[in-house]
Amino acid sequence: MALLDSLFRSPAIAASFTDAARIQGMLDFEAALARAEAASGIIPAAAAAAILAKCREELIDFAALQKSAANAGNLAIPLVHQLTALVAKEDTEAAGFVHWGATSQDAVDTGFVLQLRPALVAMQHDLRQLCERLAILANEHRATAMVGRTWLQHAVPTTFGAKVAGWLDALVRHLRRIEDLQERALVLQFGGAVGTLAALGERGENVAAALAKELALTLPDIPWHSHRDRFAEVASCMGLLAGTLGKIARDISLHMQTEIDELRETAAGGRGGSSSMPHKRNPVSCAVILANTTRVPGLVSAILAAMVQEDERGLGGWQAEWETLPEIVGLAGGALHHVRAAIAGLEINTARMRENLEATRGLIYAEAVTIRLAERVGKQEARQAIEAACRQAAKEGEHLRDVLLATPAILKHLPEDTVHELFDASRYFGSSSGMIDKVLATARSAVATGVSTQKRKSE
Repeated sequence: MALLDSLFRSPAIAASFTDAARIQGMLDFEAALARAEAASGIIPAAAAAAILAKCREELIDFAALQKSAANAGNLAIPLVHQLTALVAKEDTEAAGFVHWGATSQDAVDTGFVLQLRPALVAMQHDLRQLCERLAILANEHRATAMVGRTWLQHAVPTTFGAKVAGWLDALVRHLRRIEDLQERALVLQFGGAVGTLAALGERGENVAAALAKELALTLPDIPWHSHRDRFAEVASCMGLLAGTLGKIARDISLHMQTEIDELRETAAGGRGGSSSMPHKRNPVSCAVILANTTRVPGLVSAILAAMVQEDERGLGGWQAEWETLPEIVGLAGGALHHVRAAIAGLEINTARMRENLEATRGLIYAEAVTIRLAERVGKQEARQAIEAACRQAAKEGEHLRDVLLATPAILKHLPEDTVHELFDASRYFGSSSGMIDKVLATARSAVATGVSTQKRKSE
């Protein structure tokens, strides 16, 4: 199914998980293995060159590969057969050195690691771009008052900048997680039949080191055929990221409701239109993000369940990863791609935010009044008095401020000017501006560090 790929996926990340990319990843392993073994004196240099020349996915018969995989139990076995046949057409002797000393899982796992690397780089890029945009919004709207909501009800005033800073704060942690993750996940898998490299004799470790260098992957202390925590960490990291992206989409979609109308996705290009209702402006990006992030947790649980593998090579658990893990990364990457696009075109209705602050006719400020009154008469008496005033305001459709100004028992302790001051939303900003500054500083550091690190890796 490819018709929906442009809807749910990120083009840059999806490119890492095509059939061609999967096969090329395994062929890159085979080519690097041949070079490493030639450098270690295990196979002739001419054989390595002959193998390298045929390690191109466009030379592979994918239909035959698909058919053979059903009997072989994995893609590596029929792929090695095809590669061997291709090499044999040019050099019979060289064909005998294809896949020398390796096992199918070495090719499959390392091939996937090679697919994963550019996907993680693309995700870092999207995350950095998203964080930079959110930082701008948080700073610009640090004093934009809006309703704070708890349990979907009006609570007390907050700022849009504080809300955005909360999104940004979480995404910065994900940016750092993905940076840290690469050190543990982008690791060579090379152990031969049961992880001892016995087929290579005393030169096994030398070949492994050379192979890791060829592929620019970390060389682990020991092969990890049946220890799947590295891939499980990838899945878990994607699950955490998806959760935050889903939360952001949920917030945006809630604030796009007609009755709230504080945020809007861009309508550029006719986005969000209805097939039957001309007036509608649907949260299309949010729908896609939420669809993706709804699917991820169940897939992550499958990868965690697949960690329990038997002895030196797993039966079933390993195979369960092949489609599931790319799906997780693809869905999380697609959600990230769409959140970035949604934030880039986000329309912010500050006038509506101010209007909504008055939707309860002042009840949103009841806490502030109660606290100030409690300083004069005690907490219990103040609470009772303001609750009574709130009930009267709600029953009679009056503004709470007007009810308080008409209540002598309140004015006895709170002068009129004090009452008016308490209905100023800016009094509720509290420490939010300082908190936003801290989040912005952390974000700037994380983005700069990530760029610097990525530049060093590319060099």
